[in-house]
Amino acid sequence: MSTNSVGGVGTSALDQYQIKSETKSKELGKNEFLNLLVAQLNNQNPLEPQGNGEFIAQLAQFSQVEGVEKLNDSMSSLLSGYQSSQALQASSLVGRKVIVPSETAVVDTSETFKASAVLPTSSSNVYVNIYDSAGSVVNRVNLGEQAAGNVSFMWDGKDSSGNLLPPGTYKFEAQAVYGAETKGLYTMLPANVDSVTLGQNGGELMLNLAGIGSVGLSQVQVIGQ
Repeated sequence: MSTNSVGGVGTSALDQYQIKSETKSKELGKNEFLNLLVAQLNNQNPLEPQGNGEFIAQLAQFSQVEGVEKLNDSMSSLLSGYQSSQALQASSLVGRKVIVPSETAVVDTSETFKASAVLPTSSSNVYVNIYDSAGSVVNRVNLGEQAAGNVSFMWDGKDSSGNLLPPGTYKFEAQAVYGAETKGLYTMLPANVDSVTLGQNGGELMLNLAGIGSVGLSQVQVIGQ
């Protein structure tokens, strides 16, 4: 049953709720909806009281509004928990090494550098060219014939003449020979996690890696010590 309103035009609580929602920048919640429903009952025509069916339908609408608000609260709580989990995860990664797809890495040449290349199909010869920060080739690691898969390689930090090179950022270019054709390969290199950036609004955790830059957590293949 519709209520009597200004100008004799009848509107239900649901109608009023929708009208006010459209005219206000802030959406009405369950309390405003309930106030409108009570006002409708107080002002209904006693000669034509509201029918049970219409009243139940409006209560159902009220329940729906309340349910949406509870869902929003639950999602906010879930997001807050996820962000807290991200922060805890982030704190445990700082200072550790991770393996990520990259061509460059910060190398401590006093230790053996270990990495790998991704070989999609078997090759008669696989090798890795090593470049210094100036872009000059300083050495090559020859791996020979290799089967498909992750191909590990090591570098002792020396140039092609056997001289120990200084620590710094180096580029690793992996190549595979297929008959008369040579193709580049993806390299998986270690990097130190300097810091982390928490994702905004539940976004992905970003790792700030030495010598590489910002990389999403989803790109990490292995988390080391």
